[in-house]
Amino acid sequence: MQLTGETANIHPETAVYDGDMTETVVAAQAAGSPSKSLLARAVGVILSPKETYADVAAGPRILGALGAVVIIVVAVSTTFSSTRLGKDLTLEQTIRVMEGLGLQVSDQMYSQLESRIMNQGPILPAVGTAVGLPIVAAICAGILFAVFTALLGGDAKFKQVYAIVIYSGFLLALQTLFIYPMFYLKESMASPTSLAVFLPFLDESSFVARLVGAIDLFRLWWIVNLSIGIGVLYKKRTSPIVWSMLAVYAVIALIIAAAGAAFSGA
Repeated sequence: MQLTGETANIHPETAVYDGDMTETVVAAQAAGSPSKSLLARAVGVILSPKETYADVAAGPRILGALGAVVIIVVAVSTTFSSTRLGKDLTLEQTIRVMEGLGLQVSDQMYSQLESRIMNQGPILPAVGTAVGLPIVAAICAGILFAVFTALLGGDAKFKQVYAIVIYSGFLLALQTLFIYPMFYLKESMASPTSLAVFLPFLDESSFVARLVGAIDLFRLWWIVNLSIGIGVLYKKRTSPIVWSMLAVYAVIALIIAAAGAAFSGA
């Protein structure tokens, strides 16, 4: 996976904020030039993020993008979980996670989980996802707003930050469109976009396997993409933002891997 269009050759160590281009877009918006449509923004976030995020910053329309991302994620995930194979794989994955945390799954617990998953309709998971996504996005935006506005003295509004986060969600929606068909084809819910795919010989319970399994290629792409959006919004160089976010992601991955290995007794 590669960023294309405006950012095809951007690397974290050389990426910079193109202030002139962004200011031109913002000035055009202020002069009454029409902004991009929702579809153009959705495609632009993936293919030309700098120009698109400048447009989003100038006109932070949120509801349409939020609705589109939620509809894509909910439609794909609930369609998968409504199938017999999806239910079987969900049960298998749930048991694997519980055992990975050191829990002993008794026959009675297994029967209860099986009954709940097999009889669960699509409405409850769909509602949970539809409610959870905006909340998680708001938390992410709140953290970024606190760091770049409150601590670093930026002048962006929370609505603009929230809009950047929401539009970056089109990458995660794209991931959903990719991984769920792969789950179905492979008959496994092991992530097809994690680094673990390239190291199948590792013991799944080991620390190293859990670490590479916690690092997802789509998430890395999303971090770079979101960093571009934040850089455009706050008129800052992209590379320091990318490396800072990647460092946080690495720490989280290390914690997840260490906790999983410790609970499993590896």
